[in-house]
Amino acid sequence: MKAHLDPSPAGERLVIEPMQQADVPEVLRIEREAFPTQWPADAFYNELSGNKLAYYFVGRCEGGIVAYGGIWVVLEDAHITTLAVGERYRGRRFGELMLLRLIDEALAQNATWMTLEVRESNVVAQQLYRKYGFTTVTSRKAYYSDNNENALVMWAGNLKSELYHNRLCALREAIARS
Repeated sequence: MKAHLDPSPAGERLVIEPMQQADVPEVLRIEREAFPTQWPADAFYNELSGNKLAYYFVGRCEGGIVAYGGIWVVLEDAHITTLAVGERYRGRRFGELMLLRLIDEALAQNATWMTLEVRESNVVAQQLYRKYGFTTVTSRKAYYSDNNENALVMWAGNLKSELYHNRLCALREAIARS
């Protein structure tokens, strides 16, 4: 299933669709731009071919992949494993749209809760996650191997509640108006 979204001020269209193995080289390019420590290519290939709990998506704009994200859904818990936007495309709400797609997939897979880890220094990502109802519940000391930075563990839920549904509706409306 594809999602066509026009969030950016320039009216750029982001098309979000399931990640395919052929997408991995472009995903790895964004991975190098976004993270000091990258997943190896075989990790993405294994997620796509062998992990029945994994759901990965790419966002395309201007003929190429500009964003990607993924979740694992285990029973009623969804875990955001990765989410990134290419350097040139940041600030256009593409990360927000990818997050929305991940939340939609979590709901489609009957998840009730959603979690993620985020660097303590990544304030921009933390603000986005808070906007979508994530709260910090704990931290993991020296979680990131590249510099021993701590990770904040954030959770959102109950995703199926009327309150969360209303929040998502209001956020979607705000995106549509922008």
